[in-house]
Amino acid sequence: MTSFARVDYPTQHPGVVRAEQTVAAVRDAAARFDGARASATLLLAAIVAALLVVANQVVETWTEGHLLAAWIVLWTVAFAGLALLAAPARGAARGLGAALLRARQARREAAADRALMALAIADPRVMADLRVAATRQDSRDLRWYF
Repeated sequence: MTSFARVDYPTQHPGVVRAEQTVAAVRDAAARFDGARASATLLLAAIVAALLVVANQVVETWTEGHLLAAWIVLWTVAFAGLALLAAPARGAARGLGAALLRARQARREAAADRALMALAIADPRVMADLRVAATRQDSRDLRWYF
């Protein structure tokens, strides 16, 4: 009498599968990360902290009998600051991020222009190509080089 024992072993280790899923989830979260939102959150926290410091300075001058009222005022300032300043802080952070991106792009373009001019000064063929391009098109960007 013959009997076969069939044992199905998994082809992958369950720990490796979980680790791969974790890495994929972290990559997805990093791809969805919004830097402007994080910057806006930090900016909002700084503004609300400054408001709380000012409110605390005002509240400290009150007498001890009004301590509950002082705490109510302090938390009202905190929540009002969070509610009223969230959108402006997010807009400021987005604007700052866009300005930094434009500045970085301008620096890259300027560096590329300097590298091209250095090459054109060293190689007469490149300079001739630039002159031909400037005469074929109304290229105001290239005229100041000549």
